[in-house]
Amino acid sequence: MVEELVAAGVSAVSVGLVYTMAAARVVKQYERGVVLRLGKLRSEVRPPGFTMVVPFVDRLRKVNMQIVTLSVPAQEGITRDNVTVRVDAVVYFKVVDAANAVIQVEDYRFAVSQMAQTSLRSIIGKSDLDDLLSNREMLNQGMELMIDSPAIGWGVQIDRVEIKDVSLPETMKRSMARQAEADRERRARIINADAELQASKKLAEAAEVMSEQPAALQLRLLQTVVAVAAEKNSTLVLPFPVELLRFLERAQSGQPPVVPERAPDPHRPAVPEQAAVVQQPAVPEQAPDPQ
Repeated sequence: MVEELVAAGVSAVSVGLVYTMAAARVVKQYERGVVLRLGKLRSEVRPPGFTMVVPFVDRLRKVNMQIVTLSVPAQEGITRDNVTVRVDAVVYFKVVDAANAVIQVEDYRFAVSQMAQTSLRSIIGKSDLDDLLSNREMLNQGMELMIDSPAIGWGVQIDRVEIKDVSLPETMKRSMARQAEADRERRARIINADAELQASKKLAEAAEVMSEQPAALQLRLLQTVVAVAAEKNSTLVLPFPVELLRFLERAQSGQPPVVPERAPDPHRPAVPEQAAVVQQPAVPEQAPDPQ
């Protein structure tokens, strides 16, 4: 009798252990458990930790609540300005309602991936090439709204959408490079022309000052000599103005210096010029040749 009781106790303990092992479940910290009892959803979502289900009756579905990084395959499309591009993106989303993620959609990852690809193609068709290259922030927000609208009913929240890369055909890249080069060439020519204009104005002012003060030309010459001598060259070529030589020659011969002719003043009345009388020396008469 005692042996039968012991055997019965051991059997009950064994059955209890087997039942416990079959019913025991562990839900991780970043997961939530959704229980389906005989195919019907239980309202209670199992929190992280140890939990028990009815074996062969309940079915526990674990849902990951972490942020998922989904890479959207590159999509080819034609922009609004008729340029063929290839664009890829990345979507960051997470599950906020575990029950809806299990019940409302068959595979929420696949559904979000397909919706992201469709939205990316729609964004390409509605945008210009310049927007894809320089105004990505607005396109990211528009794509996020397009994906988030149906995803709310699936218990999924779109955290962020980013366009990673925009691939252009080689012919378009060369055309854009030529356009950028031509634009830089145009700006360089405008800057050079502006510099030449400013330099010509300054040179004209300097020439006017030097024409009034002839000594300024000599001072400028000396400054040039000092600047050249600072280079420590073995040979120094010194330019010498011809006007200075003529001035010295006239000073030695006792002739007054020649004043350069100036343009007539239109406001001053014209004075009639007097004819200069040039007296030629008398030539002595020669005696007639006796022959």
